[in-house]
Amino acid sequence: MIFDTKVKYERTRISRQVLYVNKPIIIGAVLLSLFTASAFLPIAAAQYGGAASGGPGGVTLEEQLKLARDKIAVVQANPHTGSGTPVLDATGVVGASIVVGVVFGGIFIAFVVRAKQAKKTMH
Repeated sequence: MIFDTKVKYERTRISRQVLYVNKPIIIGAVLLSLFTASAFLPIAAAQYGGAASGGPGGVTLEEQLKLARDKIAVVQANPHTGSGTPVLDATGVVGASIVVGVVFGGIFIAFVVRAKQAKKTMH
């Protein structure tokens, strides 16, 4: 029965059907992996390209220590400024949250209005 041509034909037909169904899934998985890899490429390149020192490795240890000392000096000279994150400012965290809420709320309301209009026209 294994060498029967009908069984062999059915097996090849089923394998072709499986291949045709899986082809978009395989292509999608390959594209997703390429997009993911390309998203991490700038991060990997940033570790080795140093604009300040002009060569690989980025900023040297001495430059980082100097920058850290400068930051500490600025913070000690201005103790009233806090962390520098304007939480309650209109341009800070709360302000940005309100703006995002208004934008997405407006989009939601527009979708609800359109859905109600579509429902009225169907009746």
